[in-house]
Parts: sequence; structure tokens; C-alpha cells
Amino acid sequence: MTTAQTRTHGINIGALNRDEKPQQIENFETCIKIEDLDLFYSGKQALHKVNMEMPRKKVTAYIGPSGCGKSTLLRCINRMNDLVDGVSIRGRILLDNEDIFDKSVNVAALRRRVGMVFQKPNPFPKTIYENVAYGLRIQGVNDRHILDEVVEKSLRGAALWDEVKNRLNENALGMSGGQQQRLVIARAIAIEPEVILLDEPASALDPISTLKIEELINELKDQYTIVIVTHNMQQAARVSDYTAFMYMGELIEFGETSELFTNPAKKQTEDYITGRYG
Repeated sequence: MTTAQTRTHGINIGALNRDEKPQQIENFETCIKIEDLDLFYSGKQALHKVNMEMPRKKVTAYIGPSGCGKSTLLRCINRMNDLVDGVSIRGRILLDNEDIFDKSVNVAALRRRVGMVFQKPNPFPKTIYENVAYGLRIQGVNDRHILDEVVEKSLRGAALWDEVKNRLNENALGMSGGQQQRLVIARAIAIEPEVILLDEPASALDPISTLKIEELINELKDQYTIVIVTHNMQQAARVSDYTAFMYMGELIEFGETSELFTNPAKKQTEDYITGRYG
């Protein structure tokens, strides 16, 4: 095996036999570009010189052991870490070639473009209808006809409409955990974001609900760029097009999911995937 690696758009193709040709990867349109990203919590470094490009309308998964920086990196993309005391960041994150850390960026507008769904479903103590309509209402949209259209469209987009169409005025807290998570996704897509960040979206769900979330992710990537953090490597293999393996705050390897899981370029990646550590 040679030690040289071929790179296309920052993706490791992997170690190649001398008589092998590099695997061809179609060029993708970059949606998010991370450049030399360092992050510190009260002076303690949590992310180290992360560089990667994520393709538009594909699913990128972050995998790695607990505490490796997956969620920290995810929360940088919509500046959720701004809400944490003592955080400092160096480097750049470009969304459509615009630096999201630039002083001219309106953070509220950024978070409308980059929606986020957390590990634990967090519906508001409101009706199912008002949960989905909430984002539009705070933007000043109160036209009932528009709200009705968006609520139905978003619930259909989250594969939830047929289950709740006859109880839109019931409290969302009465829904099952899997339904609540899909409701939160409907709430996120109601304001038409460009990117959806999913932080362990199925870790608290039963297997059937998890399957529905995974099927939903596969459907949504036709319209949205999706980034998902997961501890479940099988889930990453099922739902993602590209996978990033992180360890101790460093991006060890990033590539096409099928390639990374079957022919990882780095021994650290192979050791993690095969269960030798992590």
C-alpha cells in the first residue's frame, strides 16, 4: 500500500495499491466549508484545526467517541456556541461562501437558514398546529390561510400529517417521543431553512421511531443539506452520504460513507469502526 492519499474537495480517498487508480468521486457543490477551526472553552481547546467541506443536499454524519467534539462542531454551524460562556473561536465557517462569524452577520437570520433538532424532543407546550406555526408567527406572519398551508406542508414533509391531521389543536406534549421528534423537524422546516442540523435525533427513541426518523432524513435530503451527529455507526452508514470521524477534537478522516466504512484511510478510523477503541 502506498502512503500517498488522493484528495478531492478535501475528501480522503484512501490508501491505494500501486496498480490501482484513485476512486472517482463526482465533484459536489459545497454548501458549508470549515477552515482551520479552533474552539476553546474557557481556554481549554476542544476543537483543533478542523477543515472540511460539506456538499449541498447530501447527508453528512459526524461519528466518534463521546467527548470528541462532534456536537461542539455541529453547534458552531449555527453559532449555538455563542450562548456558552467562555467560548472563543478561531477560523472560519463559510455558508454559501459567506463567513458566518463576520460581524455583519445577523445571528437570528443565520439560525433561520440553519435549523437545529436536538437529542431530546423539545416541543413547546402549545398545540401541534402552533408548534409548527411558531417560527412564522415570530416573523410576523399571521395570515391564517398562509399558516394553514405551511403547517400542512411541513407536517407532510416530516411524515407526520396523516397521524395528526385530525388533532392539530391538541397539546403537542401528548404525542409519543417519535412523533414529538418529527414535530420538531416539521417546526424546523416550516421556516424553509437551507441546512438542518440533527444532534443525536434518534438516540432517545425506540427502534420503530428511529426507523421513521431515518426514512425521513433520506427524504429530506432532496431539499436540504443535512448534518447529523450520531454515536450509532450503523445509523451513520444507513443515512449518510459522507462521514467525518472525529477523535479528541480533531477531524481524523472525512470521506464518502461507503469508502470510509469499507476502506478507511487512517488506522485510527479503522480501529474505531472495528471496535478496537472508543
